[in-house]
Amino acid sequence: MSLDDAALRDAIARTAWFHSMALRTGIVTPGAKSEALLAAEANAILGPLDLAGRSVLDVGAWNGFFSFAAKRRGAARVLATDSFTWRHPAYRGRETLELARGELGLDVETLELDPTELDTAPTGSFDVTLFLGVFYHLIDPIRAIQALRRITRLVLVIETHQDALWLRRPAMIFYPGAELDNDPTNWWGPNRALMCGLLRSAGFARVFYQDHPMAGPGGPYPLRRRGIYHAFADDAARSAAPAPAAWIDLATPDALQGLLVRG
Repeated sequence: MSLDDAALRDAIARTAWFHSMALRTGIVTPGAKSEALLAAEANAILGPLDLAGRSVLDVGAWNGFFSFAAKRRGAARVLATDSFTWRHPAYRGRETLELARGELGLDVETLELDPTELDTAPTGSFDVTLFLGVFYHLIDPIRAIQALRRITRLVLVIETHQDALWLRRPAMIFYPGAELDNDPTNWWGPNRALMCGLLRSAGFARVFYQDHPMAGPGGPYPLRRRGIYHAFADDAARSAAPAPAAWIDLATPDALQGLLVRG
């Protein structure tokens, strides 16, 4: 049964939101990420890809913004998965996604799944996999990338916090406590060389990088060190996607050298 506007606003107010989404005219979820920020991220992450008729796996979907965005961009099948935020008594992420899905009327499947279970879960394979804001929350992200390669047919998209960006050698900074954003679930800060090497060693043929679209000078500090990677399974998959001007081909000689920044 459809909620009236007052009941919908009340339901929204009873839960925490990370994604700001317009569920009805004049009714927007009060997410920590604004509509403008999410629009910029969706353009950078999904914009270069032709999702028409594709299958998409969204790992760590939370409130479901990117799952819904993929469906709106023509994906034939979208599976949203999460565990931590869906089970968390304060975040209640599964409840928020279900509320948004019902209001938006989008056919998005859901599966409660921790990223550490990707090796054994019967999810099948997907043309496109989204791994956004998840990598650095895993104590063993390397195993997760290897599992993602096995279930990704065309392209894996990773958005992540980064660190050690002054190093040319592959490296990750370990945060044993709450050093990163006062959040004890943040474990790692990889640099670009690490991400490129890890994705290539997992079996991805081509890796393209871009800074977070709002990470430029004067941008919000939490976004300053974030980056986006599009890792293609093979050259045929890569040729199906036009390369935006913002993409840097990490196979290009000295590409990583040109990306080094001071600590």
